[in-house]
Amino acid sequence: MGAGGRMSDPPTAKKTETEALRRAPHEKPPFTIGDLKKAIPAHCFEKSLITSFRYLIQDLLMAYALYFVATNYIDQYLPHPINYLGWAAYIAVQGCVLTGAWVVGHECDHDAFSDYGWVNDLVGLIVHSSLMVPYFSWKISHRRHHANTQSLENDEVYVPRFKSNIRNYYKILNNPPGRVLVWVTTLLIGFPLYLMFNVSGHKYERWTSHYDPHSPLYTERERKQIIVSDLAILAVIYGLYNLVLAKGFVWVFCVYGGPLLVVNGWFTLITILNHTHPSVPYYDSTEWDWLRGALCTVDRDYGILNKVFHNVCNAHVCHHIFSMIPHYHGLEATEAMKPVLGDYYQYDGTPILKAMYREMKECIYVEKDEGETKGVYWYRKDI
Repeated sequence: MGAGGRMSDPPTAKKTETEALRRAPHEKPPFTIGDLKKAIPAHCFEKSLITSFRYLIQDLLMAYALYFVATNYIDQYLPHPINYLGWAAYIAVQGCVLTGAWVVGHECDHDAFSDYGWVNDLVGLIVHSSLMVPYFSWKISHRRHHANTQSLENDEVYVPRFKSNIRNYYKILNNPPGRVLVWVTTLLIGFPLYLMFNVSGHKYERWTSHYDPHSPLYTERERKQIIVSDLAILAVIYGLYNLVLAKGFVWVFCVYGGPLLVVNGWFTLITILNHTHPSVPYYDSTEWDWLRGALCTVDRDYGILNKVFHNVCNAHVCHHIFSMIPHYHGLEATEAMKPVLGDYYQYDGTPILKAMYREMKECIYVEKDEGETKGVYWYRKDI
């Protein structure tokens, strides 16, 4: 029971795959954002600077421990070519740990890290820039995504296609090998392509990039912040350049570049799967409202990685409704909201690899149901 009075017990059984694929309710919900807030214990909205730093320092210490072990023991104690497996393991594990640090940095985007705006921006700038993400640029566009989730006209990223926009190469790639190729390409370079060239983002009338202070993504008042983000990224690139001169490209790739690719891959996968699902609709301007859009996110289960990723995957619905709630309260807030949300709460426990392939196969474009006049669109797969 939260602050809003007596409620029925939250459901304990996880949805089956068939239940998870059942269409989510798309009508205006019978509850308000106020009802949801009342259901959540008040302490879930409290931010602790000490707790937030504890999680960040914990991730950084773990990352340093992995770095220390890798650089001091892999090549020294593992014979060639077994040492390649050691580096592959390091890259995979370090990428997961740094994804957790990314998530804590992402709290700064929403002022969920602390009650101090300057602390949020300073920590966010350092963490994001270290992982080659322009902090203020990303913060602005990401908040716009939160403000327009599932809006066909205004959502900022992962804007779905219409059947009329499907290009011929989609038909060529609409088979098992093609889907695997698309996924691998998306996970490796999807996020950098979005930041640099707005690939999969909201379409603007002219060229758009997160690195361009004069991009249509930003207002005149925000342009100085974009320059600060760019300078921070350039400082990191300069540092990496000098590190390559000192240690060599292979060393820098193994220690930093490889894990960074893993971070980008996990971040891309997480955001796609939390926002792409056969059960959730998109809305045009005649039907969209903020709450219905925020409810069209899906919580996923990544097993032990839920903890490593600070529950950004399995408390994502809560994050979209109350983005100011810190990650360490996300699960408690989610459980408190479930009785109010009812069928509007979307969870899919399908194994991630299976879900990746299924969503690539099932969610190709959106259109209305036949004969439907309302501005509600669902994913389709027939091309």
